[in-house]
Amino acid sequence: MLIDINAYVGNWPFQQMKYNTCELLLDRMNKFGVDISVISNLNGIFYKNTQSANEELHQEIRSARKFSDRFIPFAVINPIYAGWRDDLETSVKKMGMRGVRIYPKYHDFGITDPACIELVKRVRDYGLPVAFEYRMVDSRQRSWMDIDYVVGTTKREWNLKDILPIVKAVPDAKYMILNYANAAVLTPDEMNLVKTADLIFDTSGRTITNMSEFLKLYGTNKFAFGTHSPILDYLTGQLRIESLQPSEADERVKEQLRSGNAKKMLGLS
Repeated sequence: MLIDINAYVGNWPFQQMKYNTCELLLDRMNKFGVDISVISNLNGIFYKNTQSANEELHQEIRSARKFSDRFIPFAVINPIYAGWRDDLETSVKKMGMRGVRIYPKYHDFGITDPACIELVKRVRDYGLPVAFEYRMVDSRQRSWMDIDYVVGTTKREWNLKDILPIVKAVPDAKYMILNYANAAVLTPDEMNLVKTADLIFDTSGRTITNMSEFLKLYGTNKFAFGTHSPILDYLTGQLRIESLQPSEADERVKEQLRSGNAKKMLGLS
């Protein structure tokens, strides 16, 4: 079984997207043997009211039975937007969203902002994961309207050290760290936090150039297949698993990476 924990539908204002509807993504999944995809609506990153994007996603999934069987929706929530608590409750209880994605850089709040901490705690109390993206697109290819990633010392792409403060603040939540794009040297305490937290990375990010070394460093329970589709290509994340030699990962470990770790994180039987 193959579960993609990092995919999207919707539009990106600075790049033409393909395979960015449920219908087209499902065709892509069928072509490459992906059984289930965790999806969010890209539009929610740019709408002032993210709930409109969650409603769009909910309606699209409900438009065909084949979508509800193959897609696991995550809501996009902005904790500094008025009414977000009601939006979260509606997304989970009425729309059946199975997790939340948060975008501090795009929605302009600190990762340990009290509102962000409150949101993560509320998602934890629902028993659901919260997902953070290292980055959405390569910041070297940019529009003047895009967020300012790289000017100065504080405006830059994330690395793992930038995400760990929220894990430390709410250590009993469930975390998905997606598009692992920038390396960081961790202290022993930071490494211990990663290893003890209920946390997984997906396999889409550019930094994962040697999957076997990452498995040794973090553990085989810390990774799951992800594509970052439709922004990144559909095969790299899968090839990082399938290219592992038997001496690096046996079939049991590969099944963990293909679906086992994702099932555990998502609460699937």
